[in-house]
Amino acid sequence: MASGPISSACMASDRRARSRALCGCIQAAADQTLSRSEQRRAVAFYKDPHSAQEIRQSDRERDERFWKAYRAYGDRAERLCR
Repeated sequence: MASGPISSACMASDRRARSRALCGCIQAAADQTLSRSEQRRAVAFYKDPHSAQEIRQSDRERDERFWKAYRAYGDRAERLCR
């Protein structure tokens, strides 16, 4: 079971499906896909889901790079953590 910022945010969320196993799996996917700074940035989505939409729609190059990495992380987590 992996631990880190994504796992902590997942466990602190009010999502019904959360569990140590699921949050640990999601963290493992993040460890394989996102840098530590990208993970810290993604944690904000748990508290403010709208911020993800703002980044997704941003024209800034930094945001576009992050969003591509975040999407790759989401795809990996979906495959690994079903």
